Amino acid sequence: MKRFLILLALTLFSISPSFATSSDWQGIDKTQVRLISASQTLGTGKDLLLGLQFKMAEDWKVYWRSPGDAGYPPEVDWKASENFDQAEMRWPRPERFEVLGLETLGYKKEVVYPLVLQATDPSQTLDLNAHVRFLTCAEICVPVEVDLSLTLPAGKSEPSDFAQLINKYNSQVPRRDALDQLDLQETTLYVATDKKRGTVRLKTAADWVLTDPDALLEGPLELAFFKPKIALSEDQKTALIDVPFDGLQFLEKPITDETLTLTLLDGMRALEIHTKVAQEINGPVPSVEGFHALGATEAVSFSLMSIIGFALLGGLILNLMPCVLPVLSLKVLGLISHGGAQPSVVRLSFLASAVGILFSFMVLAGALIALKTSGAAIGWGIQFQQPLFLIALALIVILFAANMWGLFEINLPGWMSSLGARSQSKGIGGHFLTGAFATLLATPCSAPFLGTAVGFALSQGTFEIIIVFAALGVGLALPYIAIALFPGLATRLPKPGPWMVTLRKILALALIATAVWLLTVLWAQIGLDGTLALGAILSILMIVFALKAKLKAAHIPLMTALFLAAFIVPPLLKQEAPERAEAEKLWIKFDQDKISEHIANGQVVFVDVTAEWCITCQVNKNIVLYQGDAYETLQSDGVIAMKADWTNPNQKIADYLASFKKFAIPFNAVYGPGAPDGIVLPELLSEDDVLDAISKAKG
Repeated sequence: MKRFLILLALTLFSISPSFATSSDWQGIDKTQVRLISASQTLGTGKDLLLGLQFKMAEDWKVYWRSPGDAGYPPEVDWKASENFDQAEMRWPRPERFEVLGLETLGYKKEVVYPLVLQATDPSQTLDLNAHVRFLTCAEICVPVEVDLSLTLPAGKSEPSDFAQLINKYNSQVPRRDALDQLDLQETTLYVATDKKRGTVRLKTAADWVLTDPDALLEGPLELAFFKPKIALSEDQKTALIDVPFDGLQFLEKPITDETLTLTLLDGMRALEIHTKVAQEINGPVPSVEGFHALGATEAVSFSLMSIIGFALLGGLILNLMPCVLPVLSLKVLGLISHGGAQPSVVRLSFLASAVGILFSFMVLAGALIALKTSGAAIGWGIQFQQPLFLIALALIVILFAANMWGLFEINLPGWMSSLGARSQSKGIGGHFLTGAFATLLATPCSAPFLGTAVGFALSQGTFEIIIVFAALGVGLALPYIAIALFPGLATRLPKPGPWMVTLRKILALALIATAVWLLTVLWAQIGLDGTLALGAILSILMIVFALKAKLKAAHIPLMTALFLAAFIVPPLLKQEAPERAEAEKLWIKFDQDKISEHIANGQVVFVDVTAEWCITCQVNKNIVLYQGDAYETLQSDGVIAMKADWTNPNQKIADYLASFKKFAIPFNAVYGPGAPDGIVLPELLSEDDVLDAISKAKG
């Protein structure tokens, strides 16, 4: 009898309803999702805390509510649920991810989106049936749709095994109930004159010192907000948030009528703040005097004296950076040329080089002050963004190399020659120019401590810029100053002799390497054709120098023509990237049925399966499809570009991908008489991939 009762009890238990606090995992092998509950039962049926838990493989991610330049956030449809009233989805603080200048916001490895639910009747069982649509990306992006089910019985609320995990992520949701920590009178967005950026001033309460601030701005769908620059006051309690944005021209009503959402992240703190826009659209931007602009994630306040120390150290280390090392050839020759010389001669020549460095830094500081006063964008090494400057510098470097190879000599003016009479080698003017040349080549480099010093200086006034740049100049000139103070370092070297001719030719190779490096920088600005043209001009110029004895007087007009061609020809060959709107006209709508028809007519069809939320797709367009030879080829006769837009669900596109056993994008295929079944391209495109596939497809 006893055994019978035990068996009956086990049977009744097995057929009684059982409830779990999590759904099954669903998704793809790289990203799985499930529904979890912080409570085993309904309790009062109000403010039930659940979570949408994602686990991702290495380098895969899902997105925040405002995903950035691409992507879309998870969406949940509860229509199939029973005894369900409503739900609020919350968003933990995200990470920033950047791919070739395109930025997104989201999560990697694991995240739980907290869900706050309301049941209609707490005395009844809550049956949750959630249809979840989400995007997960690595190098490719996969849109996924799954159905998740979870049942919670009525009863007194009891915590589940997932309560701690859900609460952990719920604590990372930016708070809306802690705004008393800020001075809300200073949360207005001031729009700059160019209508491309705005500044928000935030002031914290007395007990909050900003340590590592970042800010995320959200507004109307027409506006795209980008990564801000943040400046901090000396006491680190006031922040100026400079936010670039775009799309103001697309707003149907004035931006002053909008309320924006600013999410402030600082260490473990996260606040969500509503921000108004200044009534006067070109109104006064809050003053930045006394603020330190150190970037969105680097916010440490320094005194002026510590910044000067950083500048001295950064300038000294700059002597060892790759872009300054080519000047080593000039330094070494200058040092050796003083072997056996009088200490006074050594001291004078090295002081001249140090003065050349300091003078050049003061010229650079003056130029930056003028640009800042005019409202232009300023920064360290900004002249290297100008192709004409790079061309001029490449010509100067080649002239130095030709001179060191003995292909020509520089005859100084009489006044400069008289200044150099006391020197055994080149005149004082030559040593001065050596220092100036070292400064010129130093500007694209960023040595340790240099970025902090320059960032501080450019955020301050005229006095701070001059002081910091003077300290940078002293740091770079310290080796010259040391030899000027202790000339015995140079006078004890062997006297100059024939061996120096060989050394000059070897060291000139460093200058040739510098010219090649300048060409690689120029390549990114004007394209391959213009860079190759300049390289050919520089090579011909060196040949003319070598043959000038045979060419006699003809070498002067020839070199003049080459100099002019260097400034005229490469810019003319610049590969201009088309405007995005113009480039989009390239495509026709995807129609799989017409591909075979186009092939029969001898045409090539390039199919691009893309979506606005696919960041790799945007990268492929920006760096390959919308510029250079690839863009020209896609525009040419006999080539048809088809765009399959998968931004919204489309079964025909999904079936097309499945026919290649593909379920993610980007996806590109090329069809033609030579490839009727299509040539599938890699996810990350290159210009060669596109051109080779089109060539093969033509047959």
